[in-house]
Amino acid sequence: MKLPQTPQQVVNTTKKLLKDEEFKSHHRTSPKVFLRERKLTFSLVILLIMQKTMKSLQLLLNEVFGQIDLDPATNSAFTQARRHLKHTAFIELNQKAIVAEYYQDETYRRYQGFRLLAMDGSKIRLPDSREIQEVFGTIKTTNGKDHQIIGKHAHGLASVCYDVLNQIVIDSQLEGARAYEVDLAMLHLPATQANDLFLLDRGYASYRWLATCVQHQRHFVVRCSAGSFKQARQMLTGLSADSQVVNLTPSLGQRLAIPALGLPRSLSVRLVRVVLPNGDFEVLVTNLLDEVQFPTSSFSQLYHLRWGVETLYGVVKTRLPLEHFSGLTAESIRQDFYATIFITNLESVLTEEATTRLEKKTSKNLHPPQVNQAVSFNAIKNYVIALFYLENNSEEILRPLTQLFLTNPSSVRPQRSVPRRQRSPTPTFELPSTNQKDLFLKTIFLNLMALRL
Repeated sequence: MKLPQTPQQVVNTTKKLLKDEEFKSHHRTSPKVFLRERKLTFSLVILLIMQKTMKSLQLLLNEVFGQIDLDPATNSAFTQARRHLKHTAFIELNQKAIVAEYYQDETYRRYQGFRLLAMDGSKIRLPDSREIQEVFGTIKTTNGKDHQIIGKHAHGLASVCYDVLNQIVIDSQLEGARAYEVDLAMLHLPATQANDLFLLDRGYASYRWLATCVQHQRHFVVRCSAGSFKQARQMLTGLSADSQVVNLTPSLGQRLAIPALGLPRSLSVRLVRVVLPNGDFEVLVTNLLDEVQFPTSSFSQLYHLRWGVETLYGVVKTRLPLEHFSGLTAESIRQDFYATIFITNLESVLTEEATTRLEKKTSKNLHPPQVNQAVSFNAIKNYVIALFYLENNSEEILRPLTQLFLTNPSSVRPQRSVPRRQRSPTPTFELPSTNQKDLFLKTIFLNLMALRL
C-alpha cells in the first residue's frame, strides 16, 4: 500500500534542512564551529537532542553510534558540542518541515471552514541551576494542605498555539515564570491566519486580547470568568437570554492604553450561555455573531474541543518527559523544549495514516480505537536516526513504522468523566521536616518490599 505524501515530504524536508549549509550557519553560535566532520556533526547533535530519553546520556550515545557503526562519543564531547547549537534550529525545523508541509495539503480537518486553534499556557518545572533561576525566574512552592511556603524553584511558562483537529502545534513559546499568557498569545498571532478560530480559557477574556483579535481579523470563542465583563457576570447568575449581542468597552484602567495601541474603543460581541453536565452555567464570548450558522446549541461541543490542548500538555509531560531536561543551561532548556514540540508534531504526522485505518475498522458496538502513544513515541525515537541521518528511502522506513503504530491500539471513551483528585497533603516538591522525610522513605521501602513479594 502506498503511503500518503505528507509524511514523506516532512521526512525529506527535514533531511534536506539538516544537510543545508545555510540552515547550519543560521543555527550555530559561531561560523568556526561544526566545520570538520567529527563524530558529533551538526545534524547528529540535533537528532540526539530529539531522542528525549530517560536513559543515561552515555547509554544513548552508545546506542545511536551503534546504529551508524562508529565508536561512541563521550558525555563530555556531546555536552561541548550542544553548546555550539542554537535552539532556533528546532523552531525552523518545525515551521518549515512540518507546519508548512502539512498545510500545503488542503484536505486537513476544519470546522465550518476554520482551523480550530487552542492557545494555553502551562508552568514547566526547570532544573534549579543558578543560570536557569536567573534567566527564567522562580516560583514559591507550597505544600498541598495549608499552603505553607516550603521553598522556591525555577519555572518557565510554556505557551502553545495548537490545532486541536489535526493535532499540530502551529507555534510555541517558552518564557520566564512570571510571563503573562496573553502576552505570549500575542507572539503566536503571526503564525495564524484569517480563517483561524481561537478556543481559549478564562485567562484570555481581556478586552485588549479580544480587540487585538478583531484588529487582526481573527475569530475567537473565549470562556468568561466570574470577574470578567459585566454582561457575562449577569448571565452567569442565570439572568438574560442564552445568546445576546452586546457592546464591550475597555475598563477604566485601559481606556488610555487601548487607543494608544491602535485598538478599537468598543467591540460588538456575542455572549453565549451553555449549561454544563453538573448544571452550572458557562458563558462564552465570541465574534461569531451569526446565530443561524452558529446556533447556541453548538457552542458546548465546540468549546469542549479546546480540551485537546490540555491533553497535549499531558502528552509532552508524560510520554515525552518534558520536565526531564538533559542540561543545566538556559539554552539546553530551550533546545529540549522546542525539540519536544517537533517530536510531538512529527508523531501526529506519521501516525495519521494508521489513525485513519483504525477509524475505518471501528465497529458501532466498540469504543473507537486510536494509536497507542506509548507505542508510537517509542517507535519514532527508535527510528529517528534511520529517518533523518542514514541514506534510506523514506517510504521504506515509514511503512514498517505505520505497521508498528497499528499494534496494540488504545480505546477512546468520549463521554468518560474522571473526577478531579484531591491534592495530596504532602509537599509538592520537597519535604520540610525530618519526620516527613523518614515517613516518605519508609513508604518507598514498604512499596519496594511489596513488589519483591
